[in-house]
Amino acid sequence: MRVAAIALNTFREAVRDRILYSILAFALLLIGASVILAGLSIGQESRIVKDLGLASTSLFGTFIAIFLGIGLVFKEIDRRTIYAIIAKPIHRYQFILGKYVGLVLTLAVTVGVMALLVFLLAWLVDGRPAPGLLAAAGLDFVALMIVTAVALLFSTFSTPTLSAMLTLATYVIGRLSGDLVLFAEQVPSPGVRAVIRGIYLILPDLGRFQIGSRVLHDLPLLPANMLATSAYGLSYILLLLLLAVSVFQRRDFK
Repeated sequence: MRVAAIALNTFREAVRDRILYSILAFALLLIGASVILAGLSIGQESRIVKDLGLASTSLFGTFIAIFLGIGLVFKEIDRRTIYAIIAKPIHRYQFILGKYVGLVLTLAVTVGVMALLVFLLAWLVDGRPAPGLLAAAGLDFVALMIVTAVALLFSTFSTPTLSAMLTLATYVIGRLSGDLVLFAEQVPSPGVRAVIRGIYLILPDLGRFQIGSRVLHDLPLLPANMLATSAYGLSYILLLLLLAVSVFQRRDFK
């Protein structure tokens, strides 16, 4: 119940944030503009709507995860409300978990709205539904949950600016992790290769969550692969939350 109460309060605070509405409005406008761009092409209308729609959903979902996630803990410390919270019979792990669940709920609503709009627009343009779009958006949502957990982890011990930079760097490297492995194979130095591979193993492989290209080319989506990828994502999220709780437990607010 305590986690649910913190999560609900976090959700309410997030939906009142003007940044959230600004990002969501811009994303919806961009997704809607994809229909206009599709009308200027010949024979590629459906692909443009799907490609631009999925890209917009992923990009702006990431912005929401980062800009809201980096302030989850810092705002409580800055406003000194953290002292009233930790004075209550609430464990610190419940506070961290509640904050995370609240932001994930916010992401679920905003990303769900964007994904549903992309699905409907693609259906309107293509003349038939494309369930693969929802599957791609769902798998990308797991990646956004990872980004949220990363932002939360950094927010437990750093300022919002530094947290944003670190989270953005993690996101970029995670999206390019496949290229990172290829680059490591081309490096002649064994030591440098080991360092690059170590970075690849430590940071999340966000590239594996991007299946939009398979949807655009009407390739089959293998449920086993999607389940394995989701399991990898949830395991990584659990690890990040454990680290965030461990760091937050050691902070002294006296």
